[in-house]
Amino acid sequence: MKKIQSPLSISLNNIQQAWTKETDSAIVRKFNNAIEELNTSGIAKTALQVGDKVMDFELKNASDKMVKLSDILQKGPVVLTWYRGGWCPYCNIQLQYMQHQLPQFKEQGATLVALTPELPDKSLNTKEKNELEFEILTDLNNDVARKFGIVFTLNNELIKIYNGRLETFNGVDTNELPIPATYVIGQGYIIKYAFVDPNHRHRAEPTHILSILKTLKAI
Repeated sequence: MKKIQSPLSISLNNIQQAWTKETDSAIVRKFNNAIEELNTSGIAKTALQVGDKVMDFELKNASDKMVKLSDILQKGPVVLTWYRGGWCPYCNIQLQYMQHQLPQFKEQGATLVALTPELPDKSLNTKEKNELEFEILTDLNNDVARKFGIVFTLNNELIKIYNGRLETFNGVDTNELPIPATYVIGQGYIIKYAFVDPNHRHRAEPTHILSILKTLKAI
């Protein structure tokens, strides 16, 4: 595991700058257009927010075992973070930063869980590659993400660019992805923190999540 030396936002920006420099300008423009479309769609406002109540769910982990939200909540707050897939460099960096903060999350009595539309064997690869010590759950067909209101369909330009890759990783041909949102769920299934940004290059800062958990513990 690489040593974490800067805020997540800086590492994400470095990836973005390198990608923009190395990628054809037409491709860069298509991705930028897609992000703008999502921004104007209002999905960030219609997604679940702080104070909303979530429904219980049960999903398979990377070892193909069922994990239930209600069981995890019995131990304390749950940090739910969605990532698009192990093929996404922004997602891998995010997961590494979350792993770095994991001991501090545990000190606050919280459990970190990542959700992805990837099939269990794919998420297992992601878990091993990034040396992750927290659960990764397969949200098949984005069913749970849909209940949170964070699912979107790729536009035609991106469908051509991805060229069937998502079906290989996710097992479905819907061309849908979750916005990489992060939530803190407290007792009573109530959302205590919500980070929802249509721009996949932006992610919740783990240190900010930790400050929220400290606040909850102090209540």
